[in-house]
Amino acid sequence: MSIRALTELPAAPRRARVPLGPTGPLESTLGAIARRLYGGKVPDPLRAAFHHRRVLAGWLGLESAAMTWKRLPPRLHALAVLAVSQEIGCSWCIDFGEWEFRHRGIDPRAVREIDRWTTSDAYSDLDRAVLRYAVAASATPSAATDAMVEDLRPALDDRQIVELAALVALENYRSRFNAGLGLRSQGYRDDCAVPEVV
Repeated sequence: MSIRALTELPAAPRRARVPLGPTGPLESTLGAIARRLYGGKVPDPLRAAFHHRRVLAGWLGLESAAMTWKRLPPRLHALAVLAVSQEIGCSWCIDFGEWEFRHRGIDPRAVREIDRWTTSDAYSDLDRAVLRYAVAASATPSAATDAMVEDLRPALDDRQIVELAALVALENYRSRFNAGLGLRSQGYRDDCAVPEVV
C-alpha cells in the first residue's frame, strides 16, 4: 500500500469555497494569537471556521486536547499526520505539516519523502508500520487490520496505539474539512527556516 502522490489527485479549486472571514472582536483576537503561533499568518482553516462559532469552539477544544497527547514519539506522530494528509490530498495540510514538523525538529528528509515511504531509506521498519496503519485506517472503509496493529506492538504499547488511531482520525477530520472547503497551500513550507538536506 503506497501513498498517492499529489500529482495523481484531481486538481483542487483555485480558491476557498467560502469567504475567509468574517471579522469581529473574537476573530481579531484569535487571529492575533494565531499570527504569533504560526509564522505571522492566520491559518485559512481557522478563518473558514469563523463562520460557525460552535464548529469553531468544538474544533479548538479538540485541537487543545490533542496538544496534550504525548505518548507517541514526535517522529511517529508527524509521519502519521503527514501520511493521512498526503493520502487524502489536502495540500493545505501537507504545506502546514511540513512547516510545523520541521520546526519541531523532525528529519526534513522523512517529511519531504513521505509519498515514497515504501522505497525510501529515510524510514525504519517501525516508521513503515506506522505509515502502513495510518494509510489503511484512512481508507473508506477502513483497511486497518489486526496484523497491522500486531506489527506495531513490539515497539508501541496500548496507549500509544490508541493515540495513533486518534491522531489518524483527527488528521482525517482536518484534511477532509480543508479539502472539502477547497483550502489550498498557504505558503507555510516556503517560510520554513529549517534548510532542506539534499
